[in-house]
Amino acid sequence: MSIFIRETKMPLTIRAFTVPDENGDYNIYINSDLSDEAKKSALEHEKRHIENNDFESDELARKIEGSC
Repeated sequence: MSIFIRETKMPLTIRAFTVPDENGDYNIYINSDLSDEAKKSALEHEKRHIENNDFESDELARKIEGSC
């Protein structure tokens, strides 16, 4: 498993998101308009989702976000 981190322009309401791919790798997209500190925080948040196996969970996204 690899993690690829990319910065891209998004609406400020979206800090980051992660997309698992068919190879079992994770692609983390970070909002390029965030401050460096906010980018770091968003990256750590997304990494916790990967560590918690949230992408394999049947839980509702709202519940997963609340625990992350």
